[in-house]
Amino acid sequence: MRQASATPLSKRGDPVRPAGGEESSGPLEQGREFAWSNADFLRVQTLIYQRAGISLHDGKHAMVYSRLSRRLRETGHASFREYLDWLERHDGPEWQEFVNALTTNLTAFFREQHHFEILATYLRSKPAGTPWRVWCNAASTGEEPYSIVITALEALGAKAPFKLTASDIDSRVLATAAQGVYRMDALKGLSSERLQRFFLRGKGGNAGLMRAKPELRNAIEFMIVNLIRDDWPFREPFDVVFCRNVMIYFDAATQRSVLERIHRVLKPGGMLFVGHAENFSESRDLFTLRGKTVYERR
Repeated sequence: MRQASATPLSKRGDPVRPAGGEESSGPLEQGREFAWSNADFLRVQTLIYQRAGISLHDGKHAMVYSRLSRRLRETGHASFREYLDWLERHDGPEWQEFVNALTTNLTAFFREQHHFEILATYLRSKPAGTPWRVWCNAASTGEEPYSIVITALEALGAKAPFKLTASDIDSRVLATAAQGVYRMDALKGLSSERLQRFFLRGKGGNAGLMRAKPELRNAIEFMIVNLIRDDWPFREPFDVVFCRNVMIYFDAATQRSVLERIHRVLKPGGMLFVGHAENFSESRDLFTLRGKTVYERR
């Protein structure tokens, strides 16, 4: 998952404060490469919430230190305070690196298999030749978008008018997704028939790698989209939206705001697929539950 203003590639209010946490300025642990304080963590919490809507809880101290330490080394800053001061004074590309560092990308081909079975049934329910527009807004390294396109090609046929927009807030994972190159162990859940039909096997120096065939890659447009910004670039509504395992990083107010925007870009009766740990029963005015973590746009 990741986001910034919509940028095609060639090829997730007030900040939430941790409960009971005071802004101590002393280091939390001794022996670190860089001084790291509660005040530093609170600033990171505020900035990532403002920039990407992500609510970091108290248990993320070690993760934040580890990931942002790399940015300090890359940018040549001697402390988190110095780095964060500099970041706030410059609206440049380092903001993307900051967001990239603090977002998590866990994905796999055909993760939550029942969603793809429901999608295939939905695609077959419309007359042949019906054009389809689908958005996957947590594309990560591409496993989910390619799984969606494979499902569409199998359900509709190779010449069906199907187009997928795959977005994320993380520019690096999107570049990986656009390449469509994976190690064999990442594809172990796919049948030999799917591997043969949809992937090319690497040879020589690329042995052990597989690449998505052009028919998969050509069906996908990759772009950076920040879900919490009201500047989505879409001019036509979607038939289906995959927004899986994104909302768990947002607080309730941000979730509601994003759901309202998804409602606006989804056709009436369109389908919304969400993650297994996500429940939007409080947004019944927008979506009706139609299956396990599958909603219909009201």
